[in-house]
Amino acid sequence: MSRYSICVYCGARDGADPHFATEADALGRAIAQEGWRLVYGAGDVGLMGRVAQAADAAGGATLGVIPRHLVEVEAMHGAERHVITETMHERKKVMFMNSDAVAVLPGGAGSLDEFFEVLTWAQLGLHGKPIVLVNVAGYWDPLLALLDHVVAQGFAAPSLRGLVTPADSAEAALAALRAALSRPSAASE
Repeated sequence: MSRYSICVYCGARDGADPHFATEADALGRAIAQEGWRLVYGAGDVGLMGRVAQAADAAGGATLGVIPRHLVEVEAMHGAERHVITETMHERKKVMFMNSDAVAVLPGGAGSLDEFFEVLTWAQLGLHGKPIVLVNVAGYWDPLLALLDHVVAQGFAAPSLRGLVTPADSAEAALAALRAALSRPSAASE
């Protein structure tokens, strides 16, 4: 079994900027080369499919988690191991519970939902897993500005921003994950 499992949230589309796909490939490959397991949404589409295909091609372990209603829509990727859930909520729970850290590549409403759920849980002290925003081509800049705004307007403590580590590339995300997972408390969460 892999030393750590990294949950990657990302789009079921490639997005408009080709750098998104390049960095999804790089992140999947890097997770595998690090000897870590990729936990992802099990679809074979968009950035989600790219990160999984890259991890597979590099010989990495994968765990795909997909709700029953998306099996045909997202053409489930040939994950080493997969779990089919009944609901989206159950999918998120299974992905999170089977991971040691979270990385968020560019994505849409689903990726935002997943990000805010794990961020809220961290803010409430329910977990201490690292959360890395892979801010490819500044994609997450508006989100980071929104978090700053939430803090500035008094709806969260300044510590909220410390729960999220922005990284401008897959390489920087890997370095952030390595550093966070090397802390004794992160490995035991």
